[in-house]
Amino acid sequence: MFDLQSYLKERAQLIERALKRSVEEPTGAAARLHEAMRYSLLAGGKRLRPVLALASCEAVGGKVEAAMGLACAVEMIHTYSLIHDDLPCMDDDDMRRGRPTNHKVYGEAIATLAGDALLTDAFKVLALSADRSTSPALVLETVAELATAAGASGMVAGQVIDLIGEGKSKTVEELEELHGKKTGALFLASVRGGARLGGASASQIESLDAYARALGLAFQVVDDLLDVQGTPEQMGKRTQKDFERGKATYPAILGVERSMDLARELETRAHRALQGFGDRADALRQIATFVVERKL
Repeated sequence: MFDLQSYLKERAQLIERALKRSVEEPTGAAARLHEAMRYSLLAGGKRLRPVLALASCEAVGGKVEAAMGLACAVEMIHTYSLIHDDLPCMDDDDMRRGRPTNHKVYGEAIATLAGDALLTDAFKVLALSADRSTSPALVLETVAELATAAGASGMVAGQVIDLIGEGKSKTVEELEELHGKKTGALFLASVRGGARLGGASASQIESLDAYARALGLAFQVVDDLLDVQGTPEQMGKRTQKDFERGKATYPAILGVERSMDLARELETRAHRALQGFGDRADALRQIATFVVERKL
């Protein structure tokens, strides 16, 4: 029987080693910058997005090495987004992953620049992953797709929609569009890119696209639920902040029970998208279940 926890632990260890190589040690005139970058990048966490990149690569018969550059790039971009989201001009958070946020330790200026550097260096890491075993054309396509997911059509757009929508009511459809950009876009790029670099066919990428869209939305629905039901000690960060800022969430619109029903429906949709895959997609299947069933 497939052991998801062992799989997640093993893949996270591979990713951790690769991430340490991706950011310079704190030396020289810019040592403070590199220290701030590593402070947030190597702070732990589930590493879910990079694991998805590797699992999607494996699901289509590829080797993890082919998608490791993407895995690191995705986590660097995710980390940059967290650093910037925590800034006083955004969500103004003091805690992240159970310890002070980057700007509380290094100041707002260095934190902003650390995020900028992680975002920029992510594309260097991905671009340099092209070698004789990975087609440069596939890497180039993956770079473009990841940039789209992270930029003005994806994460950044989602953050803007979220900020300007504070205090305003939203429909479920509007909330889905917001989170499809802010949260889902990076899930989608991780899964599609990992599959592409693993040698996926067009039909396989299409199926995994459906999987990733369902998974990304399910993740956000459950995240909203945990924000309502958890404590700062359990979550490692401030909770109830969306309610305090007047942000629309799934529990606020649908209620807790209907939100859980939606998460389970999305889990089913994600599993259905993997029907054409064999045992190699077991990690993806169980990740979908893990995302929905994760507890405080």
